[in-house]
Amino acid sequence: MKASAFLYPWDVIGDPDAPARIADLGVRQVTLASAYHSTRALTPLHPRHRVVTAAYAAVLYPPDPGRWDRHPLRPYAAGDWAPGDAYGQAAEALADAGLDVHSWVVLAHSSRLGAEHPDTSVVNAYGDRYPWAPCIARPGVRAYLVELAAEAAVRPGARGTELESCGWYGMAHLHAHDKTGGVALGDAAQYLMSLCFCDTCRAGYAGEGLDPDELGAAVRRALEPVWASGGSAGAGWAAVGKLLGAGFADATLAWRTRAARALQEACVAAVRAAAPPGFRVLLHADPSPYRTGANAGVDPAHILSVADGVVLPCTGGGAESVLPPFAGYARGDTVLAANFTVVSGMGGSPATLAADARRARTLGATDLRLYHAGLASAPDLAAVKEALRALR
Repeated sequence: MKASAFLYPWDVIGDPDAPARIADLGVRQVTLASAYHSTRALTPLHPRHRVVTAAYAAVLYPPDPGRWDRHPLRPYAAGDWAPGDAYGQAAEALADAGLDVHSWVVLAHSSRLGAEHPDTSVVNAYGDRYPWAPCIARPGVRAYLVELAAEAAVRPGARGTELESCGWYGMAHLHAHDKTGGVALGDAAQYLMSLCFCDTCRAGYAGEGLDPDELGAAVRRALEPVWASGGSAGAGWAAVGKLLGAGFADATLAWRTRAARALQEACVAAVRAAAPPGFRVLLHADPSPYRTGANAGVDPAHILSVADGVVLPCTGGGAESVLPPFAGYARGDTVLAANFTVVSGMGGSPATLAADARRARTLGATDLRLYHAGLASAPDLAAVKEALRALR
């Protein structure tokens, strides 16, 4: 199985040993961030720093002013955490070490965009805006994300790309000093809290035969027992239908699926139009179309007819549920990449990586993704190296 390790440019820049260290793990590829959300990242093996704070979502290369002049929304250049063409500098060093470099592009996830352009954000049934979650149904947002996908994916030297958050973002979000754990929202409640009620989505619901005011009231009624009882309300699409009513639930999903597909199809087409022959386009995905977040909910048959493959969250036994729905639609050249966290402190299990990878392969996985080589400790990387050796 071909393995690729995720990296940030700042994991490589200023550390001349980083490319060889990554290549020595036994990976053939690096998935290198070119557009990324705000984060605070530990760099345990870097010789010059230990913590990098990316203050806002940014592109990690100089954006082309000519490309963006006609867009009211445009990406933000990174600050001192990734100045200049940080992506290009890191990509060149990794390629010199014999590694294939693919770009890693985070799309519908930007708190600064929502703060500076509030009308771009998802609005929940209570009227609260989610500045970190651009509403992908809005034409201006979609145009911005499609342009960003094309520019950030097709960087010099990149042989392919992986598009993260290429779909709906919602309630769930690792926010600074997060204080949202007082009521534990289950899978179904998360969906209801992620439904958007901006003017574009209200019109979309109306197009599905719903009164958006009546729908909003139904969402709030459905959530009242969740607030009163302290949380949950179940998981799975059946639980959403039980909470909201099957008619309401199905109509909301129809609207949201149409909007997500429009974005995904347009992003993949734009990347391919800008890329050289053989450039591979993958999406971070989840096989449940109603799910929101970094791994966008998709219909497996549809997305594998659009993209070259998917990257799927498999840590903690996730492979059992996410791989089989895609395996039946895979073509001979389809990439089904099982993504395993290999940072012990972030819930990963590098010690069981070989066994986990073998199990993923029996479920249809063709590739491995290792999250995240720049965040991992020396013992974790040693375990990864041993696992990849065993897999060979």
